[in-house]
Amino acid sequence: MASVNPPEVLNAALAQAIEPLSGVNLAGAALQPVSGGSINRAYRVDVGGQVFFLKLNRAEALAQFEAEADGLAALAATGAFRVPRVLGCGGSEAAAFLLLEFLTLRPLASDADGQCFAEALAQLHRDTGERYGWPRDNFIGGTPQTNTPQDGWARFFVKQRLAPQIEAARAQGHAGALGRDADALLERVPGLFVDYRPPPSLLHGDLWHGNAAIDEAGRPAIFDPAVYRGDRDADLAMCELFGGFPGSFYAAYRRAWPPAAGGEQRKSLYKLYHVLNHLNLFGRGYLGQAERMIRALYAELRR
Repeated sequence: MASVNPPEVLNAALAQAIEPLSGVNLAGAALQPVSGGSINRAYRVDVGGQVFFLKLNRAEALAQFEAEADGLAALAATGAFRVPRVLGCGGSEAAAFLLLEFLTLRPLASDADGQCFAEALAQLHRDTGERYGWPRDNFIGGTPQTNTPQDGWARFFVKQRLAPQIEAARAQGHAGALGRDADALLERVPGLFVDYRPPPSLLHGDLWHGNAAIDEAGRPAIFDPAVYRGDRDADLAMCELFGGFPGSFYAAYRRAWPPAAGGEQRKSLYKLYHVLNHLNLFGRGYLGQAERMIRALYAELRR
């Protein structure tokens, strides 16, 4: 959490809204902006000898913070990772807020970091349920993510992950291979799961390296989740997509929970979901990658 820009002072009305929901009086607190996200404003808050982590956004974004708080609580309950404790979540007419425990964190760097993080992730994934999805909808970045529970994983992933992203991309004018091959790909996805029914593992849901860290005691930590129950390979796919994890992480995870056959092809499918989401959030820079992934997956599934 590297600091940028000079400190700001918390708005008095917002401090009054935060106190009854958190028990923390932030009146007059200095806010030190911190980097790391593109959706919310994030601050280190020092007050009365204590340090907190505060996220702010427009008032209409309260649902995003409520979903994040729900996800953090679910992850913390497993005991697998260090997860920032939720101290308060709510809003005023001017803004929504999420107040968290402040953790001193560093990126994964060493082989030992990769190994302990992998072992924790395998432990998280062994927390399984009966159905795929989650009791509430949430968000992947700023994109709404529907989580209506389903008995079938392939149906869940097609209907509640890939199809909405493809439709959103078309609505933004991104046709090309998204129009020619995407529908045919969706029809063939169930073929990947004829002989594979993954256990409905608890997933972080947005596990790129920026949401993974080591705390000051050397424990693996995660935050900024988009939780649901699904195929554990979906988390591993996101880890691979943008890199940043030590090679020891992948080796240690394979030892902790060996992969099932066909995992590489399934991970390509799961990566497509995040690439499409980045296309919809950040624009045409991801269009070519999405088109290539759709064509390649469709070609493989036609064999």
